[in-house]
Amino acid sequence: MSYSSRSNITPFFAMEVMKEANKREEQGLPVYHMEVGQPATSAAGAVKEAAAKALVDQPIGYTEALGIPPLRKAIAAHYGREYGVDIDPARVVVTTGSSGGFLLSFLSLFDAGDRVALAEPGYPAYRNILKSLDVEPVGLPCGPESNFQPTPTLLDTLEGDLQGLLVASPANPTGTMLSPDELRALVDYCESREMHFISDEIYHGLTYGTEEVTALSYSDNAIIINSFSKYFSMTGWRLGWMIVPERLAEKIEKIAQSLFISAPALSQYAAVEAFNCKQELESYKATYVANRELLLREFPRIGLDKLAAADGAFYIYADVSHLTDDSMVFCKEMLNECGVAATPGLDFDPHQGHKYVRFSFAGATEVIEGAIEALRIWFAKR
Repeated sequence: MSYSSRSNITPFFAMEVMKEANKREEQGLPVYHMEVGQPATSAAGAVKEAAAKALVDQPIGYTEALGIPPLRKAIAAHYGREYGVDIDPARVVVTTGSSGGFLLSFLSLFDAGDRVALAEPGYPAYRNILKSLDVEPVGLPCGPESNFQPTPTLLDTLEGDLQGLLVASPANPTGTMLSPDELRALVDYCESREMHFISDEIYHGLTYGTEEVTALSYSDNAIIINSFSKYFSMTGWRLGWMIVPERLAEKIEKIAQSLFISAPALSQYAAVEAFNCKQELESYKATYVANRELLLREFPRIGLDKLAAADGAFYIYADVSHLTDDSMVFCKEMLNECGVAATPGLDFDPHQGHKYVRFSFAGATEVIEGAIEALRIWFAKR
């Protein structure tokens, strides 16, 4: 019996590292978790209160496939407040996490055999979801010289037709961002070639002195993917959203009805309050600010001095080529010998990732401090 080649995808190494780190913890050994991009904080208090109230007041049954109207209206209003962009709630699609948003967008935009350009390094689920749909992910090598981000000039180096481009700003794993002019140039590039433009904006809100802008500022044709997981600290609630051209909403609704029925109802009722919790969420972000400053100061002192510009998200992407030529082996040794769990760059870049490691600073500051000291001692012994 043969099985579909569409399921032949690479593992998500960050989750594999987390599994090994958990085993180490079960043995009573110290672990400094820097492998997963997950806030250490829970959802804001008002969100949890809204969830508790919904359990009493609401049936917690199926909702409309595109989401409950109050949440779609709240998301649309968010774009007016934060970006000055007027969004009709009819263009909002509530999804089962950003992952559901990527699946719905790829299914609605691309046919089997289409080709979609992605920056390398980049989030591995992009590649894997596209491959599972028989859509070809076309890796675009992006290094320090372009701030690990795509440019029109780099796109021109790719051979063959492209039906789409997916960008992330801030990006995972690098934390780098596109400037407003750079983002506009990529949107214009795609529109002039009738390519679909998908903007991963799930780390919006988590920027550090660098201006963030939505691709909707430059085109109503852009597909926006966002999530309650990162800034809103709601990873396990599995809730995200899309902003799509109105003409695409009905098509996505039909697909969502069959694949998901609806996003989790309890999460939707609770998330309406998320946009009213900025003060609490900014206090969470203050921890990331402190952690980022600590790592950018101390990493060069212990020998990690080639770092991507961590302008957003909560990652440090470090060049470790002076220490290893195999980031997978390096991360295993680092976990086993000093307890620091981080993700090999091969998760994000199959070609140059052997030279890089991603460290997440989404955890508590004491975890980051412990990791730095453990690495300091470990590097001194190498």
